[in-house]
Amino acid sequence: MSGHAPDGGPGSGAFDAARAGDTDALGRLLAEGVDANAVNAAGDTLLMLAAYHGHEPAVALLLERGADPDRCNAKGQHPLAGICYKGHAGIVRRLLDAGASPEGSPDASRSPLMYAAMYNHAPITALLLERGAHPARRDRDGKTAVDLAREMRAVHTIGLLEALSR
Repeated sequence: MSGHAPDGGPGSGAFDAARAGDTDALGRLLAEGVDANAVNAAGDTLLMLAAYHGHEPAVALLLERGADPDRCNAKGQHPLAGICYKGHAGIVRRLLDAGASPEGSPDASRSPLMYAAMYNHAPITALLLERGAHPARRDRDGKTAVDLAREMRAVHTIGLLEALSR
């Protein structure tokens, strides 16, 4: 069972398990042949669902089984972007350690750093910067991570990003 697994079709239980963080069921389904990089009808990977819902053990299992930490969904959303929005620092670290680009998708308007900065996730902002995220990257409106942090009054990340320009 590889590639596409539409909701309700073969392998769809893996998407439920990833979403719920059920590592036992997920491990069993992967052992039965579900591809760690399978995508559902929305184009989301198992890894993206587990990560977005904050299930670090499921993320670790999927990465161990070969899930691609840089694979975007059908909307071009990168796994790191959603996690940086949600604020799961442990999952961000795991994805980066597995080779995810700290810049996320080059085609996306906003980078993971922008999301972390906007939502005042200072530890994640610092980690992304350590791993090579570009604070000067601009979104489609021409705004940088510090600009977005200022708009959101994200006081912890504003200070962190402003310190880079001193």
